[in-house]
Parts: sequence; C-alpha cells; structure tokens
Amino acid sequence: MSSAGIRRTKASIITAVLNGAEHIGRTLDSVADQDHADVEHVIADGGSTDGTLELIRAHRGGTARIISGRDSGVYEAFNKGLEAATGDVIAYLNCGDTYETRSAVSKSLFELDAYGVDAAFADVLIVDALRQSRVVRRYSSRRFTPGAMPFGFMPAHPTLFLRRRVYEEAGRYDPEFRIAGDFEFCVRVFIGRNTSYRYIPEALVRMPRGGLSNRGWRSKWEITKEMRRACRVHRVSTNWAKLCLRIPLKLAELA
Repeated sequence: MSSAGIRRTKASIITAVLNGAEHIGRTLDSVADQDHADVEHVIADGGSTDGTLELIRAHRGGTARIISGRDSGVYEAFNKGLEAATGDVIAYLNCGDTYETRSAVSKSLFELDAYGVDAAFADVLIVDALRQSRVVRRYSSRRFTPGAMPFGFMPAHPTLFLRRRVYEEAGRYDPEFRIAGDFEFCVRVFIGRNTSYRYIPEALVRMPRGGLSNRGWRSKWEITKEMRRACRVHRVSTNWAKLCLRIPLKLAELA
C-alpha cells in the first residue's frame, strides 16, 4: 500500500466528554499532532457546564467539530459522534486519553490497508492519573480472538480502528449498557459479523487510570454482569467462571 493511498483515507476520531475541562486539552493536542494528513476530530459533548466547550472552540482555532446536547451516557454520546463523523475509518479516544505516538493513526490505517482487513487494534498503557509518566498496567490485546470473548477478552477499545462499513452492518452502540457497551458492540462485530482484523504489537494509546471499567472491584463486578448479559443476548455460550478467568490475567499485567 503506497503512502499516497493511506493519505487519501479519512479518519474520524470521536471523543465523548462531559465536564472534562481539566483533561480535554491533552486529547485535543494528541489528535491535532497526528502525522496523518486527513484526521477529523468529532467531540460529542453531553452538555458540559465547566468551560469544556469554550476550551474546545479556542483550541488551535477550533478545528474540532462539536456535537453538544444532553445524552444518557457514554454510549449514546458515541452514537452522536458516529452520526456526525464523515471518515472512511472510525476510532474513539476518550477525554484525557492520548495517542502514544504521532503516527498512531497512520500506523493503524496502514495495517487496515496493507492486510485488507476491516479492524485494527493495539495495546493501551494505563497510567497513574496524577503522574502520567508512571505506567501501572499494559492492557494487551494480544490474547484477543473472537473465541476469547466468552472469557471476557476484547480488543483495547481506544485503539480500535474500524472501517465505516462495519458500523453500517453491525449497528451502533447499545445505550442500554452502562459500562460494557463496547464489549457488547465487539461481540456483534467480531462474532456476529466475523470481522477480519489485525493486531498491532505495540502500545498506541495512553489512558489515565480511573475510567468506567477501571474503578476497583465493584466496577469489575458490574462489567462482568453486563458482559454476561451481552453474551446471552447474542447467544454466545459463557458463564460466570469463564468471565472471571480474565481477572487474574489482567492482574498479571500490572507494572
């Protein structure tokens, strides 16, 4: 695949935010600094009142597109951003998350085109929220296969780049899920649709610890319940024991 061909591919990066004035600047800078020639940044704001919108509009001349209005949560915000996105390839980067390198987008697009697949994903570095140079865990997508989903494994969502046609065929995120909507979506994408994919063996995103799925044992219990529900809805055979097997493996990833 020539570099000229990759440059012609438009990537839409969608960021959901609600009152994220303290963190949104890092994410805006990270997307704006990508070396790919055609990157669209869509901000799905849930009705921020803390100055977030003003910061986004002032950032580098206000190049990010803003879709603002109340929503029921992060997955409805994802869908709002998806409706507004115009790229050939779609990815999500949460407020406060950053790309690890300036070439994260171009590397992902290269893998999609070079291998003729519909999905590409990599690893995430989970870092201390106060001292982001300190890595506390590496979320590895290396173990992922569709057959691993009944055990609770999925690609690291902030690194997941999908061609637009995947959304057109698999559908949007289900806002009925509060914490595992990305898992349920991936069940549809990788099991229901049998989407072809490519794993990139490096960390492409840096995520501060403390997201929806990283808030201690209570969040692990809630996400496990929702994973079980997602598998049941899509007739994927699993059980509590299988889903809980992922927890010691994730603990082994701690730095």
